[in-house]
Amino acid sequence: MTVSIQPVDRVEIQTLQDNYIDILARDNSDVISRAIPLKGNEVRNSILAEHGFSALITTTIGDKSRSMLFDFGFSEHGAAMNAETLGVDMTRVEIAALSHGHLDHVGGIQKLFEMIGKPGTDLVLHPEAFRNPRYMKVTEDFKVMFPPFTREKAQTAGATIIETTAPYPMSDGQVLFLSEIERTSEFEKGASSLWYEKDGIARQDTFEDDTGLAFLVKDKGLVVLSGCAHAGIVNTVRYAQKVTGVEPVYAVMGGFHLSGPDMAPVIKPTIEALKEIDPHYIVPTHCTGRDATMKIEDAFPEQFILNMSGTKLTFASGQ
Repeated sequence: MTVSIQPVDRVEIQTLQDNYIDILARDNSDVISRAIPLKGNEVRNSILAEHGFSALITTTIGDKSRSMLFDFGFSEHGAAMNAETLGVDMTRVEIAALSHGHLDHVGGIQKLFEMIGKPGTDLVLHPEAFRNPRYMKVTEDFKVMFPPFTREKAQTAGATIIETTAPYPMSDGQVLFLSEIERTSEFEKGASSLWYEKDGIARQDTFEDDTGLAFLVKDKGLVVLSGCAHAGIVNTVRYAQKVTGVEPVYAVMGGFHLSGPDMAPVIKPTIEALKEIDPHYIVPTHCTGRDATMKIEDAFPEQFILNMSGTKLTFASGQ
């Protein structure tokens, strides 16, 4: 079964939070627009980089645009401060979506919803986003707990929660929330250090809630955006192709979760699979990790884009 997705003329992804910033970068192009945090002609502030992700996304058909928010960053203030510094009009956001329930994607929900200023704005997520407690097992005797994300926290922020385990069209079909990702690759098995408890029993976290978004740019193909890709970025892209029935991939962007010793063996097969997918652009963000990002850049020298907090990327049919 395929889900219809509305082709758009342009997808703009403005990153409100990512792990990296360089305000001296001057590689602007038709695709890349770097943050220039000016007031008047003066630099009054920097852009905050944190271990988290949040993006304002605008899709355009003709002269009509729709905007949504994907994830909320790590700290209570980081993504919101960047939005304010950049002069982003958050009131144009019509709907929000969450990639999964980890702390580095939900921390700024309260302030960002305040900036949206529309109590009752829909928040689309997988029901297991509320899975708690979640933690990282460092050793058998030491675990680092993650702050819980709850329905009450989302509702207090002003969200109307839409829970779905199936692909969910958003913005009149211009965005597809992929929801639960099929696991088909042989090598994307998740991080063995990430756990949760259910009914008092410790279990490795299999991240049924981990998901991404898909867009279809006219005459170009899919743009696939992940938050962390705990389900595997290759699984995520292949699932987007399957449920939309669209084979060409214009851009793959997001956290690929290839950082740390647990994920080091997954870098090479991920790159090989991405070569088979052959996206026109590849944009690793957030939790991809320094080693994986450098190897991806080396493997895709023409397709690679370095993302930053505040950067706006435009994927358009006319490019």
